[in-house]
Amino acid sequence: MTSGIHHITAITRKIQANVDFYVGFLGLRLVKRTAGYEDADQLHLIYGDAVASPGSLVTFLAWEDGSPGRVGLGQPSEIALSIRPDAIGFWLTRALTYNIALTGPSQEFGEPVLRLKDPDGIIVKLVGEADVEGPAPHITKDIVAADAVQRIRGATILSEKPAETAAFIAGHFGFRTVAEASGITRLAGEVGDVLDIRNASGFWTSAPGTGTIDHIALRAPDLAAVEAVAARLAAEDVGDTNMHDRKYFYSLYVREPGGSLIEYATDGPGMTVDEPLETLGSALFVPRHFRTDPDDVRARLPQFSLPGEERMRERDLPFVHRLHRPDDPDGTTIVLLHGTGGNETSLLPFGARLAPRAALLSPRGRSFDEGVPRFFRRLTALTFDQKDIAGEAEAFAAFMEEANAAYGLDPAKTLFVGYSNGANMIGAVMQLYPGVIRNAVLLRGMNVLESRPEIDLSGTNVLMLTGESDPYGAHATELEARLKAAGASVENTLLAAGHDIGAADAELAKAYKERIIG
Repeated sequence: MTSGIHHITAITRKIQANVDFYVGFLGLRLVKRTAGYEDADQLHLIYGDAVASPGSLVTFLAWEDGSPGRVGLGQPSEIALSIRPDAIGFWLTRALTYNIALTGPSQEFGEPVLRLKDPDGIIVKLVGEADVEGPAPHITKDIVAADAVQRIRGATILSEKPAETAAFIAGHFGFRTVAEASGITRLAGEVGDVLDIRNASGFWTSAPGTGTIDHIALRAPDLAAVEAVAARLAAEDVGDTNMHDRKYFYSLYVREPGGSLIEYATDGPGMTVDEPLETLGSALFVPRHFRTDPDDVRARLPQFSLPGEERMRERDLPFVHRLHRPDDPDGTTIVLLHGTGGNETSLLPFGARLAPRAALLSPRGRSFDEGVPRFFRRLTALTFDQKDIAGEAEAFAAFMEEANAAYGLDPAKTLFVGYSNGANMIGAVMQLYPGVIRNAVLLRGMNVLESRPEIDLSGTNVLMLTGESDPYGAHATELEARLKAAGASVENTLLAAGHDIGAADAELAKAYKERIIG
């Protein structure tokens, strides 16, 4: 049976920096971008060689809000990539040029090793492997074949039961012990990949999170081999196992005796099953079992740029936010303010349906009520923290001033869309900072300000969409009256709906946007 490493999966918080490191610095190819199998709103990036060969794949789950993990017992701790020994000097110089901290070269099991850290702190070793010949090293404009990363060399697993861990992997996945030194047992597969089992007895336990390696996937020749191993594991009662069809491979998951998660994945059908080799990694795959619109998922996932592509960096502004850039922009912008319990991604699909060619700017509320984000706190169902409203409205006005400058947004071609608490925030900002918001759609909005500022909202356009059976709908009329009294042009449409929003809201908002700003 073919034994070796199929892929290694880790967790990143810094998506653009991750792409810049693995594609820009290391020269790997982005061979696949997918939504996560467990969470459609989780971006999953897969890097590899020029043809996405099994044994070359390093993958990352994106946890933008994830807490940093802790490397420890029951977890892989290092990724090792093969280069030719003569390329050590090239990579030493390249790391210094890219200002990437490194140690080495040092010798490990007779091989020269450079030790780096990726932007999340994961240790990546470049190992000079004698006579290595990768299946299809990815060549870039500044990395030739002789210097390129050839394939995965191996990984290190921390275990307080190193003998049991080694025996488990050798017995079930075709590895064999080839060396021991300095508390490490080295296992090798048939294709030359290695797993270093480090005796970490007395070390602290691991904690999942960003900057850690989630699992190592070992190679299975076919589905029959996966099913045979699954049957053997079940007979030995080793613990829970899970089998999944991941479209690009079929696999099972099991934890080895030391606690590390091991996947056993087939070589086929491979990464080119749904994309031609020439454009590999350019399309987003959304697993069908989510039964959701791929366009909605695409709008919620974070965007990034490959090296050489035009990019607009996200600025450090007063609110955590997401800026979604369309492929064919029309110069307009939709600013989206979520409701209670939402976040900066919640309304992005709504915004994309409303205006497919508009830039979408979506901030996250900074106040918390019962542990969930809001734009300001409430005291009871119908009373609100006035000091919090005033402070957050001031901060939001400053945010928009900075965002307009940083991202080149035109206030005259910007439509603010808010739902529930977000709509109420827009209504408050219009009254407290007239001129910041010129065009707005308020979904299930109401007045929350106790004061009545003397303001002039001439030239301000507002569409209110109120649910006929919304328990808060009766309170929308006060906001409508206030805005009209200040000179705003206000349309309040009553929908056959409750507090939730749906397709009718999107269609009416779309028509309004096209009518007032194009």
